[in-house]
Amino acid sequence: MQARPASDLARSLYAALAAGDRQQLDALLHPEFVGQIAEGMPFGIGGRHESPSAMRRDGWGGIARHFFARAEPERFLEVGTDRLLVTGRYRGEGKQGGAALDAAFAHLLTFADGRIRALEQYTDTARWRDAASPLRTVLLDIKDGLATLRLNRPDQGNAINEEMAKDLAEAVSQIVEAPSIRAVMICGNGPNFTMGGDVSMFAGTAPERLPDRLRRMIDPYHVAIERLTSMDAPVVAAVRGAAAGGGLGLLYVADIVVAAEDARFALGYGGLGLTSDGGNTWFLPRMVGLRRAQELFLLNSRLSAQDALEYGLVSRVVSDDAVEAEAAGIAAKLAAGPTRAYGAMRRMLRQSFETGLVEQLLAENDSIVVAAGTDDAREGIAAFTAKRRPQFRGS
Repeated sequence: MQARPASDLARSLYAALAAGDRQQLDALLHPEFVGQIAEGMPFGIGGRHESPSAMRRDGWGGIARHFFARAEPERFLEVGTDRLLVTGRYRGEGKQGGAALDAAFAHLLTFADGRIRALEQYTDTARWRDAASPLRTVLLDIKDGLATLRLNRPDQGNAINEEMAKDLAEAVSQIVEAPSIRAVMICGNGPNFTMGGDVSMFAGTAPERLPDRLRRMIDPYHVAIERLTSMDAPVVAAVRGAAAGGGLGLLYVADIVVAAEDARFALGYGGLGLTSDGGNTWFLPRMVGLRRAQELFLLNSRLSAQDALEYGLVSRVVSDDAVEAEAAGIAAKLAAGPTRAYGAMRRMLRQSFETGLVEQLLAENDSIVVAAGTDDAREGIAAFTAKRRPQFRGS
């Protein structure tokens, strides 16, 4: 293919994207078009999109849902007889109010039959993440189907204040809305997982204002906990140092909790003259039993990592320097699993404390019938029959 026709097609592509002209895109894209968006893009947009419709819906459509952005091509360079390298910049802003977007890009376009057969995108994904949202007290990284949510107030022991509660709610919204996410890992920067509520904030607030301020903090935090609990993707938590108070809610939403040997756990409400948040009064009795929960609440008892393992609060204990690697390995394994089936398992296990046997048997019946119709079930059964490892895709 001559350079001029290729560049003309490329220019038409960028014009159609800027105008949102679906009819023109349909005319430009080959029926077997494959788009590859850079891994590490926010909202799970990155990855392989294996048809024109998938690229419009999940690739370019994902960008349009979260950003006001335009691609501004600057140079066109022919690569061989059927490919074109286009370089330029993305400019715009995130719809959630993050930093302005100004990121370089390189697009490698492949042509066949006078149409665009493939597009490979390379860009500075960190700038996209900065533009994605105004998150400041948590860090969110999405790669290969795994979302890593990291608390980021290390100098304050990752204590939860109003800003962190709002950031957690926003980060979890991004996780839930990203169709590519198949597992979540929660951890903390610094020596502690989280000290719980920010007591210095409580002390620095006038008594008459504290109730309203607590409500503004707890409301978005509880939204984050509920959404993490109800999503399909399984959750793994990695705990170093202190995990306390309402911050324990981030452990309760996890399906597997890996604790470092130095981890320690406490509620602490009684010592402050407060009651509970973070789902402690709901999750804790179900995990450790009513008697132990009563003792932990009323006597303000503290648990070591081994105590927490014995109580059933954590899944396993590893050395301090191995906790995140262990949790990340588990999360990566889960991210390669049958995500929809995992989601049904998570929900049924939690509801089992609230339903009778007959209702639970009906739920199991309905759930397995639905799961049997998924692509992952077909792949799992075929792999078992062929005595090979299944390649699940989360659908």
